[in-house]
Amino acid sequence: MKKNIHPGDYRAVVFLDEVAGYKFLGKSTAKTTDTIKWDDGKEYPLVKVVISSASHPFYTGEEKIIDTEGRVDRFKARAEKAAAMKAQLAAKAQKATKLAAAKTAKESAKNAK
Repeated sequence: MKKNIHPGDYRAVVFLDEVAGYKFLGKSTAKTTDTIKWDDGKEYPLVKVVISSASHPFYTGEEKIIDTEGRVDRFKARAEKAAAMKAQLAAKAQKATKLAAAKTAKESAKNAK
C-alpha cells in the first residue's frame, strides 16, 4: 500500500440532518468550525448535512412523483404520437403491398392472354 496518501485528521464528528432533526456520531475528515455536545458529555465537531437516511424519500418510503412542467404529460403525448405514426406507416405499407400484388396479378393476367 502507498504511504502518506490518507488524511491525518480523521476524527469523530457529529452529523446533523436539520430537516429531520436527526443526528449521529461518525468519523470524517470534513472541515467545520461548529461544535455540539453529544450524549456522552463530550464536545464534537458538527457537520450539517442537507439530507440523510432519516429524510431521504427512498429510506422513508415517502417517495412522490413530482410532475414539474408537465413532463409526464409531454412524454405520454410523444408516445401516443409515435404509436399513431407507427400505425399510419404500417397501414401505408400494407396498402402499398396490396397495390403491388394487384398490379402483379393484373400483369400476369395480361401476359397469360
